[in-house]
Amino acid sequence: MKTMLPLRIAAIISNLFFIAYSLLLSLWPMLFLDLILLPFNLWRTAQILRLRRRVAATRSVDSLDFSVLKSYSRPRRMPAGTDIFCRGDTPDALYFIDSGEIRLEELDITLGAGEIFGEIAFFTDAKARTATARCTVDSQVHVVDEATFLRLYFQDPAFGMAIMKTITRRLVQSVERRPDMFQHSFAGPGAAAVATGTR
Repeated sequence: MKTMLPLRIAAIISNLFFIAYSLLLSLWPMLFLDLILLPFNLWRTAQILRLRRRVAATRSVDSLDFSVLKSYSRPRRMPAGTDIFCRGDTPDALYFIDSGEIRLEELDITLGAGEIFGEIAFFTDAKARTATARCTVDSQVHVVDEATFLRLYFQDPAFGMAIMKTITRRLVQSVERRPDMFQHSFAGPGAAAVATGTR
């Protein structure tokens, strides 16, 4: 959200004001509370600024850098041939490819180091994986749980825009390569009847 950073700055200013006020009037409980809150607000502000710096330079899909996700995830090594998830599975995580190669089988898309996958399922009503993700070589991926991903998505507009650009690119690629998978989504009953020669 755009208001996240201003709110944190306002909270820091408020902490400093009440620390001075508490010292002046010897209000020790209030002083103790604000001395606890101030480091927390400073830490959260630094975290937001760090994230914004990492993604603010994003201008195009080709230059997207999702390596920031490594700071919020755990690595997992997977041998070639491993299915990370299968079509129809319930989505519970987003994946960042640290090394190796992942193929989205039904979509005929191969992804390499530095790319993400598994994000589209978080934005659909179906809440199911649309493709099987398989390691074509020994790979290492970072697993980001849904709660962490959504927090990052809503916390920084630039990061959210980068995600939406990636989703749009993937959907366009999928429609171009496998239009049969999406025909039922875009065509109504009448169009389907015309396509099959029936009414």
